[in-house]
Amino acid sequence: MRQGPEIWIRGPVVAPEPPGRGPTAPEMPRDPVPAGAPGFSWIGVHGGAGVTTLAGVFGGQDCGRGWPGPGDPSSVLLVARTHAAGLTAVGRAVEEFRLGRVPTGVGLDSVVLVADAPGRLPRPLAQRVRLLESAVDVHRVPWVPAWRLDGTHEGPPLGTESLVRRTRRVR
Repeated sequence: MRQGPEIWIRGPVVAPEPPGRGPTAPEMPRDPVPAGAPGFSWIGVHGGAGVTTLAGVFGGQDCGRGWPGPGDPSSVLLVARTHAAGLTAVGRAVEEFRLGRVPTGVGLDSVVLVADAPGRLPRPLAQRVRLLESAVDVHRVPWVPAWRLDGTHEGPPLGTESLVRRTRRVR
């Protein structure tokens, strides 16, 4: 029997509760997360993604590289750098949400890509970003030199208006 193509729906994704889930990484607990916590949780999909900086600038719960804990908001913003390893890691994380391999009640709000260097992305990386954007809402954060010197007190950088709207709406 031949099946048609798989269809993805853009927008927030709430993980279903599948019977018999597959194995997961040990650093990602599978306990249910309370659904009533207001706000949003930042989760880095690799080390150095910028979660702490983004939480300091935009607000929200800094969950590091782990799932939201009890009392943390269940609406998740996945964070990655725009280098090849970061884009690979965020692609895998989005796939985990799509397959329902996340704690019950945790929902993917969107992906936040933080520039790994000043300037434009090389074409192969830009193509990967466009592919990701076709599957989920993506917000881009430009290179901010002041953040290297802890200039996070200056507020959100130019070019992040969609992320500012998103984080204010979720609060």
